[in-house]
Amino acid sequence: MKIGIVGSGGIVLSFLDALKYVEDVEAVSIWCREKSIEKAKKIAKDNGFEKVYTNYELMLKDDEIDFVYIGLPNNLHYEYSKKALEFNKNVINEKPFTSTIKEAETLAQLAKKNNLFLFEAITTLHTPNYKLIKEKLPEIGEIKIVSGNYSQYSSRYDAFLAGKIHPVFNPELSGGALVDINIYNLHFVTGLFGKANEVRYMANVAHNGIDTSGIVTLRFDKFNAVCIGAKDCGCESSVYIEGTKGYIKVSGSPGICSSFEVCLNKQEKEIFNEQQFSNHMVYEICDFRDIYNSKNYKECYKLLEHSLDVIKETVQARKDAGIIFSADK
Repeated sequence: MKIGIVGSGGIVLSFLDALKYVEDVEAVSIWCREKSIEKAKKIAKDNGFEKVYTNYELMLKDDEIDFVYIGLPNNLHYEYSKKALEFNKNVINEKPFTSTIKEAETLAQLAKKNNLFLFEAITTLHTPNYKLIKEKLPEIGEIKIVSGNYSQYSSRYDAFLAGKIHPVFNPELSGGALVDINIYNLHFVTGLFGKANEVRYMANVAHNGIDTSGIVTLRFDKFNAVCIGAKDCGCESSVYIEGTKGYIKVSGSPGICSSFEVCLNKQEKEIFNEQQFSNHMVYEICDFRDIYNSKNYKECYKLLEHSLDVIKETVQARKDAGIIFSADK
């Protein structure tokens, strides 16, 4: 499985680091803008390949490439994924999958029409601990409350307050706390319980119309969930799933699921951790490889339906808080 990298930012470096721990998957090229050519050349050299493109269509014509990995700002995910699918390339697209529901549905339809694999690189679903949580869920009885808090004071927030707007705080580039950080909570909850019946978002909205933090509430048939995400403040992150017979607590980010504990009937807690890699992107790449190698389109499109559900929830939340992206227009 040979991958063409699209972008040269920090997420790309993490993805390439993860590839070092995955067999039968390698990066063979990278695309970047002209202004980032020297940076891309260094990335290529450091990771053992030579091909550096500044013409995206030219890279997509490279027959050596099986997949492209889209590691660009949020607002570009749709455009670059669509172009790759049109050139019959399989796609791994970073989260958030797209900015709008229409964009997500268009990509899904195009992938299915061309019999291609299309994945959202959302780490949560693929970690061994998250998969084990699914197995342990029935033990805690009927679910009553789910709460997730993923809050990190952004290294770019002070600059934002000073007037320098980074993409993560720019509504024109599909930024904001909801799609950057709280979306991990949405994936976590939706992956376990399906799409919510009702979505509301109480957001702290800045002067430029972007959400710097906020609380999403999800209403299901028999319980409610609360998802908190913040880039203007921070605390210890965790997820709690509370049932009639006990609870499950996930320590740390819902995107990593570094460990979790199960407590039944107020008895002694049991701690679980089946993960061995510090780079949590390893697990999603392994899953994508296995699905691709086995030509398991059914599993791919099942994951794709999940991504569509989360995008629908995200857009509903944004609209509820009055947050408008350029892509909405």
